Amino acid sequence: MHAGSNGVSSEDSGCSKRTGTVLIASFHILATAIGYGILSLPQATAQLGWINGPAAILVFAVVTLLHFCLLVVLLETSTLAREPLLTLMGGSTAFRTGGVTTIENTLRSFQALGDIAFAFNFSNILIEIQDTLSPPSEASMKVARLISLVVITLLYMLCGCFGYAAFGDSAPENFLHGFVKPYWLLEIANAAVVLHLICSYQAYCQPLFAFVEKTAAQKYLGSQFISRNFEIPMPGSEPYKLNLFGMVLRTMFVIITIVVAPRLTFLKEAVSFVGAWGFSLLTVYFPFQIYIAQKKITKWSGEWILLQILSCVCLVITIAAVVGSTAGIILDF
Repeated sequence: MHAGSNGVSSEDSGCSKRTGTVLIASFHILATAIGYGILSLPQATAQLGWINGPAAILVFAVVTLLHFCLLVVLLETSTLAREPLLTLMGGSTAFRTGGVTTIENTLRSFQALGDIAFAFNFSNILIEIQDTLSPPSEASMKVARLISLVVITLLYMLCGCFGYAAFGDSAPENFLHGFVKPYWLLEIANAAVVLHLICSYQAYCQPLFAFVEKTAAQKYLGSQFISRNFEIPMPGSEPYKLNLFGMVLRTMFVIITIVVAPRLTFLKEAVSFVGAWGFSLLTVYFPFQIYIAQKKITKWSGEWILLQILSCVCLVITIAAVVGSTAGIILDF
């Protein structure tokens, strides 16, 4: 599940064999999608309520399913769509007390939409996963996306509803913080979260690394530091190809992330902010517009109107979530 240093997929370059199966693809999607975002779902459900909370999760699931359908078709039927998609993935007191409470509740509800959007914001890994499937990959990816999305939606729904039922309106930002015993089980859960973040960030950042490496290679054509690969002998297997620029890029990214992340006192609000914009742009707007252009869908046709309505609805949700997240960031300063 790795794009080469020049940003070319395994299918196009022929550098590696595509042997992935439906089960492997489903596991990859589940392993990378179900992570940190699920921890805030009980609080998001509590902010939205018993009806609006589950309804919001279902709406995001349906939109994600539609995105899956469009993306799989684009990647399988048009090689021209891969480049823009990879680029997009890589390169997101004057009131009375009662009035203040109402405004705060509204802003929290807006932020809750961003939290749910972040939990469903895993579209940037689909290109990498589909590149590992044995041809024809479209049929296999259809089954894998359906299996993974059903499991993800069911798990999100159970987590949000059971967490809300357990903690009520006082559901914590991280539902693991709502438990105090047994200590050993909580430590295992926290260790699992850390392990997931360490592994999944590599999959999520792969389009970004591929984009930066390809851009640098095109801009500095004669640079040995960027283009040269060093072969390191590996016992019992082919030599490992080490690119110094890629190693430095990834190392600096990890160092900067480690230094900056602990200093973000408004992490939840930042996650909601990024989740809202990422879902609206990478899952809805850009894939929809690329699909319309590639398929040459007639303007004002039924399909065109439906896609535009979905884009507008998601834009409204994004703006609401951004407003709520921005207000939370300001209040945390």
